[in-house]
Amino acid sequence: MFEPVLDFVACPDPQGTHRIAYWSWGEKSASHVVFCVHGLTRQGRDFDLLAQSLVASAKAAGLPAIRVICPDVVGRGKSDWLKDPMGYQFAQYAADMAVLLQSLNTEQAIHRLDWVGTSMGGVIGMLMAAQKLPVPVQHLVLNDIGPPVSWKSILNMKTYVGEVGKFQTVQDAANAMWEISKSFGPHTSEEWFALSQNMVRRLEDGTYCLHYDPQLRVPIRAVTEEQAKAGEATLWQVYDLIQCPTLLIRGAESELLSAAAAVEMTQRGARAQVATLPGVGHAPTLTHQDQIDIVRQFLGLPA
Repeated sequence: MFEPVLDFVACPDPQGTHRIAYWSWGEKSASHVVFCVHGLTRQGRDFDLLAQSLVASAKAAGLPAIRVICPDVVGRGKSDWLKDPMGYQFAQYAADMAVLLQSLNTEQAIHRLDWVGTSMGGVIGMLMAAQKLPVPVQHLVLNDIGPPVSWKSILNMKTYVGEVGKFQTVQDAANAMWEISKSFGPHTSEEWFALSQNMVRRLEDGTYCLHYDPQLRVPIRAVTEEQAKAGEATLWQVYDLIQCPTLLIRGAESELLSAAAAVEMTQRGARAQVATLPGVGHAPTLTHQDQIDIVRQFLGLPA
């Protein structure tokens, strides 16, 4: 399949500026843009298969061309690391995405903007969809995320975020990541390696470590249960402002997002429709055809 184009945009922060990397699939001239934004310790290449499918689907059906933008959120992948680790917060992430969106819209007017967000990327999507942007989000896909995040999941994050490791080979790194990622659901060894090969960076001595800034752990370890509850209340207020069609994809075994929370998301705010995936926890990788088809159908593309 075709390869994405890597590009960068400069974004302000309290210490100056940092660069955000983003992977672009499809034609730059496309006025229909889909943002695909990854989870907490992941990166934009997670969406390779979904992006390829969306671009090819529109072309095959004779629909207006689609461009898929897959950012590496600051501190991850090819993006810069922040000087102040306490800057790794949703306010900064959403501000960065607004800068990227403005840059893309200046380059080529965007007439339709859709958003697919996995976990953290879904929270950023909610923040974007709740705003009155010059280019509003028209369809929002939340991949195993909503306003409430279980405290148990946050405690789990505190144990592994920042542990970037040191590995002799990419396969060793893939094996280690699988041990903490089995909730993603069944994957063949080939599928998991494909998801893992962009999750590492090579060190000067020839070994590998995970791709992100280990200081991501600083703000996570500082979160208290009371702060988490306050954040949940704020996110419900954000969710209640969302008016665009919204799809919640939930892993049936998700520890992060309860079935009760998913039901509440259908009854207030965006009144999301829900697709539940059996045998999957947090979070579906959106790499299997049945999961890709759920997204395509919601976006109005043929399967």
